Amino acid sequence: MKINLNRSYLLVIPFCFIFLSCSKEKVEKSLPRSVPEAEGVSSKAILTFLDSTAVRRHEFHSFMFLRHGKVIAEGWWKPYGPELKHTLNSASKSFTSTAVGFAISEGKLSLDDKVASFFPEYLPDTVSVNLSKLRIRDLLSMSTGMRREAQLTGQDSWIKTFLAVPVEFEPGTTYRYNSVASYMLSAIVTKVTGQKVIDYLKTRLFDPLQIEGMDWETDAFGINTGGWGLRLKTEDLAKFGQFYLQKGKWNGKQLLPKKWVEEATSVKIYQDAKMSAGKRDFSNDGVQGYCYQFWRAKHNSYQANGANGQFVVVMPDKDAVIVFTADSPDMWGEIGMIWEFLYPGISDEALPADEASANELKQRLDALALPIPPKNNNEAISSKVSGKTFTFDSNDKKIQSITLEFRDDLCFLNMKTDTASFDFSFASGRWQMGETTKHGPSIFAQAVNNQNGLPPFKIAQAYTWRDENTLELSLRYIENVSSEKIVIRFDEIGKGKILFDNGGAQSRFRRTPPLEGFMQK
Repeated sequence: MKINLNRSYLLVIPFCFIFLSCSKEKVEKSLPRSVPEAEGVSSKAILTFLDSTAVRRHEFHSFMFLRHGKVIAEGWWKPYGPELKHTLNSASKSFTSTAVGFAISEGKLSLDDKVASFFPEYLPDTVSVNLSKLRIRDLLSMSTGMRREAQLTGQDSWIKTFLAVPVEFEPGTTYRYNSVASYMLSAIVTKVTGQKVIDYLKTRLFDPLQIEGMDWETDAFGINTGGWGLRLKTEDLAKFGQFYLQKGKWNGKQLLPKKWVEEATSVKIYQDAKMSAGKRDFSNDGVQGYCYQFWRAKHNSYQANGANGQFVVVMPDKDAVIVFTADSPDMWGEIGMIWEFLYPGISDEALPADEASANELKQRLDALALPIPPKNNNEAISSKVSGKTFTFDSNDKKIQSITLEFRDDLCFLNMKTDTASFDFSFASGRWQMGETTKHGPSIFAQAVNNQNGLPPFKIAQAYTWRDENTLELSLRYIENVSSEKIVIRFDEIGKGKILFDNGGAQSRFRRTPPLEGFMQK
């Protein structure tokens, strides 16, 4: 409802994905720890890497470096911390591949099983020759023969949606990245085991590696999304990388067959079939070859990787594992920093002790943090809008109103939609930690049920005044890649606008038209 006022305030509120950070607190650690030089790595090389993170456009959330099975460097950029999970995006695919490997080793599947055989009830009326040929190995290697990816929605069967996409090329012959193919692997594992992938992996992988507290998004029917949506802690990812470096062995026990690890991490198809080997050697890690839900990398390495910079890089020739979580607009540039700064610092022998550099490295890692919005206040405007509610006409965002209140160095925001009410509290000059059931931005937002059933999302909140008329609210989902920035501009012109502008590394959204809002008397 519109309310005419003699004086009200213009609101321009862009919601943007911005970079997050991490917090480092002491938690129980199960991997052994060492110092870099004892394991043949230069502390100075790691310091140079940290220097580079401060000036390049990648926003790192966490970093862990393992050599000879020991953690030699680890850090979190506040407000991230070691106790927090992190959304893996497509690095989840490598865990789905692992589940397939277990199912094959137990005789429940084979690489040449036909996909159509598992879901006859969802097949299209006419099954093409190419669809009938589609095998599990083709799903694993991103060579389904589909030119386009299935467009997912909320309540529809994603299995049926996938099988309805034309298979235009012979499966196994053409690379085309397809996250829904990874979902299909999850659906198949669920079909043959009677368990969600996360539950199937629990006794086979997670429990032996002492990985706890993980969760994984599902579709509307309870099937784990497979190609994305798994959340694990940084050290959990390091354990996973070490597990693969040890070719499926953990604590002296062969959990996953060595033969499968080797098969799953070797090249099956090249992203650019026309690129020469010589040119590939001088190109980025995105064209070094695709395996079974793993990517090959330079220097005879391989990786689990997820959008915006979630990496588990396994380097067999160096007996090393490096883990990143991040929100980066250039993930290949991010992994390139390994080869530029960290890889040259790895020696085949132990190095002389460098106590000064090692101590400096520890101090730098302990102090990692991303900038906090500067502390300031604006009593002239905050006193006028505090306690006021701004209402909006019907809109695609389903937002009915927002209310602002300033009290005790906090800015409280209430947002009402047509189905829920959400409360946030933004601190000045520091992060205010909290939780919310409001979903953050997601690259898979079209699959509207994909975050249902997850626990409340942990958030960090801070506010600042950009200038005398502009309030900036930073809302960071600290267990997800995504974050939102809310910028409110107050002008005394009698009416208001609210503009949603989703941007940043994680965003795949388009700007939506502004909504008009009006301050109640």
